[in-house]
Amino acid sequence: MGVLRPGLCPGLTEEMVQLLRSRGIKTVVDLATADLEEVAQKCGLSYKALVALRRVLLAQFSAFPFNGADLYEELKISTAILSTGIGSLDKLLDAGLYTGEVTEIVGGPGSGKTQVCLCVAAHVAHSLQQNVLYIDSNGGLTASRLLQLLQARTQDEEEQAGALQRIQVAHAFDIFRMLDELQDLRGAVAQQVTGSSGTVKVVVVDSVTAVVSPLLGGQQREGLALMMQLARELKTLARDLGIAVLVTNHMTRDRDSGRLKPALGRSWSFVPSTRVLLDSPEEAGTSGRSQRMACLTKSPRQPTGLQEAVDISTWGTSEQSSVLQGEQT
Repeated sequence: MGVLRPGLCPGLTEEMVQLLRSRGIKTVVDLATADLEEVAQKCGLSYKALVALRRVLLAQFSAFPFNGADLYEELKISTAILSTGIGSLDKLLDAGLYTGEVTEIVGGPGSGKTQVCLCVAAHVAHSLQQNVLYIDSNGGLTASRLLQLLQARTQDEEEQAGALQRIQVAHAFDIFRMLDELQDLRGAVAQQVTGSSGTVKVVVVDSVTAVVSPLLGGQQREGLALMMQLARELKTLARDLGIAVLVTNHMTRDRDSGRLKPALGRSWSFVPSTRVLLDSPEEAGTSGRSQRMACLTKSPRQPTGLQEAVDISTWGTSEQSSVLQGEQT
């Protein structure tokens, strides 16, 4: 609880604060638990004024309960769903990326994680007309590739240029630089410093593994603390600023079983609300190099284990999900 000071609430004057402190009442808790009749007599203050003061302070500092219906209504108002531009991926994500959440794309080298990030950035900037902050930590972002994706959507050079301007790019090859970029974004929003098209709606981090993995050797204490600081920053940005956060993660091999699993361990597994695994189908030949199987491994809305075929070379889908589901049944 707060310390009593002049101006903390209407009616709390310097003289009143000094009188209350002389009787050992220094905080809001002290005033809330005190016998007001006794305080009024000893301090020479109006009992009615003290009752009114306590009522105002309790209303200002107390946590009031919400019921589930109120929370759900607030969620509907504050949450937006942003399409990724890849139909099959949107199906897994239950229509797209959700603001207020962290979504993770995990996969091995060459699985198409960066391609998906580029597609999302280009689609959000062009089709949805929203600003994107793209944090590149592995050197996979190129302006020419972004331009190619935009040219696939429109031949209008002004529209292409406008979309590119809505994509803010930052290169962060260590975790400290990445934290600086995220904190700068928070500061910019707090000061209402926005681009010509509004505030950032999507943050893409490709990848978290590149800046975190080098810190997790040895005792792991400092590295783990920095990883969780990054996790808190991403989740807080998503929740407080109404941003959809998309991150990528690598695969690593379990020491005991030898199986592949998402990197960064169990502590990081609680960070993303949704996790999608990208993998190349075993039967894919030369003609199917752009085909990937996207599997939903974590979601607050959809049953896990759902799979969709994704064509990462286009804006659409390969529309093979119904065939694959038929083969699995």
